[in-house]
Amino acid sequence: MPTTSKFLQSTRKIIGAGVNYKEILRLTNSPKPDAPVIFFKPISSLLDAGSGSTGSTGTPPTIRIPRVFGGVINFEAELGVIIGRRCANVPTDQAMAYVGGYCLALDMTGMDFILDARPKGLPWCLGKGFDTSTPVSALVQRADLPNPDDVRVWCEVNGVRKQDDSTRNLIFPIAELIAYVSRFMTLEENDLLLTGTPAGAGPVRHGDVIVCGLGEDLMTMRCQVADE
Repeated sequence: MPTTSKFLQSTRKIIGAGVNYKEILRLTNSPKPDAPVIFFKPISSLLDAGSGSTGSTGTPPTIRIPRVFGGVINFEAELGVIIGRRCANVPTDQAMAYVGGYCLALDMTGMDFILDARPKGLPWCLGKGFDTSTPVSALVQRADLPNPDDVRVWCEVNGVRKQDDSTRNLIFPIAELIAYVSRFMTLEENDLLLTGTPAGAGPVRHGDVIVCGLGEDLMTMRCQVADE
């Protein structure tokens, strides 16, 4: 099973699931996708935000807004799933056996870029993959999260609650995401799967402070935002 340091140092792939909460479909009056919407983020986007976990002190890590995004990016709090061992073509009913642990993550997004790319059918990678765009918490052991399919994911910006939902409302639950992705590629130990963000994601700017969490006090993470 991965340790916190090994997970951060050995991650080879970051795989994201987009539009994966039922409330988002309700708010946008959109149909359920036929399959998960999958995208990738480079490992250079990782930001160690473990120092922002519960009970610690110190200066929070800094998320940098690239100049190309005009001073605004979006926050997206998510449950991250860390793959525990190599797998491919995993049946859904066996998928959870390949989970090594969990983390809290932020999927920071250059949303203007994404909104421009979507109608053109262009990739999202430049809007998703900038440096510091994937802050992650310390590792959450499987034993500490026995029911990952029903854990609250919440996020506050400058003390105001913006997101708050449970993973029971994922459109495609964890096991289905693992099974689906593993049909197309081998998942390796310490790969990171981002399960999607609840409704309420929105913009942040220089000087804003993001605090997000899993459950009541299972894990929290604090980050500050600054211009590049």
